Amino acid sequence: MKGFFIDNFPAIKVVVGWKQKAATPIAILDTGFNGDLQITPKIAEQLKLEIIGQIKSKIANGQDIELPMAYAMSAFENTSQYVEVLISDNPPLVGMGFLEKFGCKAIIDCKNKTVILKKAQ
Repeated sequence: MKGFFIDNFPAIKVVVGWKQKAATPIAILDTGFNGDLQITPKIAEQLKLEIIGQIKSKIANGQDIELPMAYAMSAFENTSQYVEVLISDNPPLVGMGFLEKFGCKAIIDCKNKTVILKKAQ
């Protein structure tokens, strides 16, 4: 899968769904986020995600916050997995947990502004 840069941020299009609904938000690839996926409340509402609780998260500035959490399905290279989805007003993020679940590696070339995700060998 090829990604792209938005300004100076590596990003990919993510497939996320629940029951009969699906969305393909553009998400920033965040190497500092150890979770799976973060989406906006608008996307969560479109998917009719069921909030199952709150999860504590430490954001980049060191602040501890609680965010609603739900489960969804995501797909990558003909494989689907359940993912934990945090719901935040911030832009969508793909975290290292997502890459680990799908056995992916990310190749980010900042000089040439390219992003490649592929199954790790």
